[in-house]
Amino acid sequence: MAAAGAGLEGIVATSSKICFIDGNKGILSYFGFNIHTLAENATFEEVIFLLWNGKLPTRAELTELKSSLVAERELPPEVTSFLKNVPEKAQAMDVLRTAVSLLSLYDPIARDNTETANVKKAVKLMARVGTIVTSFDRLRSGKEIIPGDSGLSYAANFLFTLTGKKPDEVMERVFDIALILHADHELNASTFAARVTAATLSDIYSAVTSAIGALKGPLHGGANEAVIQLLLATKSPEDAVQKVKKDLDNKVKIPGFGHRVYHVLDPRAIHLKKMSEELGKRTNHEELFEKSTRVEQTVCDLKKLNPNVDFYSASTYYSLGIPVDLFTPIFAVSRMSGWTAHILEQYRNNRLIRPRADYTGLPDGQSWVPIEERS
Repeated sequence: MAAAGAGLEGIVATSSKICFIDGNKGILSYFGFNIHTLAENATFEEVIFLLWNGKLPTRAELTELKSSLVAERELPPEVTSFLKNVPEKAQAMDVLRTAVSLLSLYDPIARDNTETANVKKAVKLMARVGTIVTSFDRLRSGKEIIPGDSGLSYAANFLFTLTGKKPDEVMERVFDIALILHADHELNASTFAARVTAATLSDIYSAVTSAIGALKGPLHGGANEAVIQLLLATKSPEDAVQKVKKDLDNKVKIPGFGHRVYHVLDPRAIHLKKMSEELGKRTNHEELFEKSTRVEQTVCDLKKLNPNVDFYSASTYYSLGIPVDLFTPIFAVSRMSGWTAHILEQYRNNRLIRPRADYTGLPDGQSWVPIEERS
């Protein structure tokens, strides 16, 4: 049996209509809509609808989706109670993973695996994942949970229920674009985990919980936290450059650079860099952006690596006033749209995902050695 590349690199595991990537040309599109087109024109709600339905919504369809997301935003009391009683040092991604799983216990259609029920559950998950993140942060800070504002967009409502302040138009649009950029990315580790679980005909909550577990890893969703920690740990742009050079000399990987798929600049990084610069000026974080650009240039010069989506999302989120340990949970908030789209697609044309392994162990037929004679 022919061996696959390490990490299944280059292996086509399924067919999908949702997301297209050309890593050599820097192309990313959702159902044929280029990511630049979506970032410049769409709202996150329109992208959610696109991922779930394969087309852009009409005004009536968009209004219906927005209303559904608002209607399903409130958490079951038992989930809120859990958030109030998590251990003081609980990690945000652990809390999110557990809370999302807990949602299934209080959903009367949790075991209904019909198309209609799964679409309803996708709406619930999309609506409630943001509420989980913002409620957790406010409760751990000793603050009251803020009920959402039905007149706000998904992006604006998230920032409002997190900070207690309604964002201005620029901050709302920046966060909206960030959610669009992170919404889907083909068979990344978390999406593949979700599809593997869904392929067993397990429920959508289990599939999404699998995805969150995969996203938690620092080689996937956790990189932007490492980026901001690197930037904040340095005193100046020049200090940041020296730290990066030292780390590279010691064979330490610099977070936020390189990608398994893109061999040119990650197209999402283009928009995030612009947003990082704009927000940096508005929030007096110009030096943070300058550090970022100097680090980018250094890594590019020395290692020929480009920044990926994580690099400039770090400074963007920081300038929005988002706590560092919520960076990865926010990735999950956005990616919930893509995860649920892939899970629904998997259910519609399901086949159990069961790859083989290239065996490299001892040959069959080993002689049994009595325990007394083993060394």
